[in-house]
Amino acid sequence: MANFSQVIAADDAAPFDFKNTYAGLPERFFVRLNPTPVRSPQLIRLNNGLAKHLGIDPNQLQTMQGVEILSGNRIPAGAEPLAMAYAGHQFGSWVPQLGDGRAILLGEVIGQDGVRRDIQLKGAGRTPFSRMGDGRAVLGPVLREYIVSEAMYSLGVPTTRALAAVTTGEKVMRERPFPGAIFARVAQSHVRVGTFQFFAARKDTEAVRFLADYVIARHFPDTESGSQPYLGLLRAVVSQQAKLVARWQLVGFIHGVMNTDNTSIAGETIDYGPCAFMDSYHPETVYSSIDQTGRYAYSNQPGIAYWNLGCFAQTLLPLFDKDVDMAVSQAEEIIGAYPSLFEKAYLSGLRSKIGLLKENEEDQELAQDLLDRMTKNEADYTLTFRRLCDLVGSRPEADEPVRSLFKNPADFDDWVLRWRKRVAKEEVNDVRRQEAMRGVNPAYIPRNHLVEEAINAAINEEDFSQFDKLITVLSSPYDDQPDFAKYAAPPRPDQVICATYCGT
Repeated sequence: MANFSQVIAADDAAPFDFKNTYAGLPERFFVRLNPTPVRSPQLIRLNNGLAKHLGIDPNQLQTMQGVEILSGNRIPAGAEPLAMAYAGHQFGSWVPQLGDGRAILLGEVIGQDGVRRDIQLKGAGRTPFSRMGDGRAVLGPVLREYIVSEAMYSLGVPTTRALAAVTTGEKVMRERPFPGAIFARVAQSHVRVGTFQFFAARKDTEAVRFLADYVIARHFPDTESGSQPYLGLLRAVVSQQAKLVARWQLVGFIHGVMNTDNTSIAGETIDYGPCAFMDSYHPETVYSSIDQTGRYAYSNQPGIAYWNLGCFAQTLLPLFDKDVDMAVSQAEEIIGAYPSLFEKAYLSGLRSKIGLLKENEEDQELAQDLLDRMTKNEADYTLTFRRLCDLVGSRPEADEPVRSLFKNPADFDDWVLRWRKRVAKEEVNDVRRQEAMRGVNPAYIPRNHLVEEAINAAINEEDFSQFDKLITVLSSPYDDQPDFAKYAAPPRPDQVICATYCGT
């Protein structure tokens, strides 16, 4: 493609029908600017299904004009490009100004389901929030976010999504030169806990109120008509975060950077940096190379979400009541509900994963005992639960595939005896139970070694076939796919990935 020295002006024939609302907020909420043009954009992959869902013609996005839009070289009609302002606690330390340092929000579209969603370009160039950064993204992290976010969607976990990935034809310097890329991300919103913190830290109560009113109207309209809409907002965000993190735990997902600026008000998983899925189960698992203390370890995620919600509640205190003590009391009551909301969602999910369709007070102990034995035996998290689906309630002949995952199979044998006694109380036939279990226990997750293989092939050989195949397999994670059995297998010892890296 041609070289570009400046952004091409808007074109009325552009495929997007933008209806922007965030751009209508006061100017201190963002900075208006266009993406920085790139030399030679080439489309890696377009998410055709998502494009259609958003009411966008995928054929148009695959034209030269469409690729120019996805790379930031062309601004489509109706777009109002901007970089959002926000702050945040990063690994517990307060940073008063962060903001979109390499991402630019093009605008919003209303999909076929009537839901308004943002379209944002990551890696679109420097902004006033770049903090000495180059504003660019390298190919590896772009492919990782594409793979993992779409896998999360197929797993049924609320998430931002991948619309497209584009190479730029330019090199980006990190520890060495890497191919540059741009990621087109779709989200219900890019408003974060850190967005509220940005204004609260400046004691700009008016801006906090503007933002709260905006979020309520866009995401939680049911709370708008209540007598205390701001308390309703906090209650809704607490509920969504409890359910979201429970879903993370149930599929073995580790976010890696649960900073408040990476906590979405809309309740979606956002900002896939050094994220990963567990192979061998251990509650203290950490993959992120920048998490030196294990702050965001797998088992810490529920508690970190609780902490982040406390930060969110603090920003809203002036909106609750003029009496500070009363405002704090109201916030504490709502935040205090989080642990029970999380435990309820998590236990319900665990019960489903081990095939229990009815509630029993002993279920939590039974499920936790399995997890403890998995930890002791370094059993693969995903495969253990998937192979449990094949067990027959009354006969142990089918046990070998799952018991073989335990270093000491006797530990599983002891547990499964208790499990069979519990299952027998339900009087549910094996076929029904197995079908229900297969619907919540995936066969396929984005195994770290497979993600790395796909990334390395793309970077070193310009071969995207492994990337494409992985996306295809992960689009049906709960289905048996005999032709792709290797994608369900855990890594060999020489394939184990111990650390994942942030893309900045």
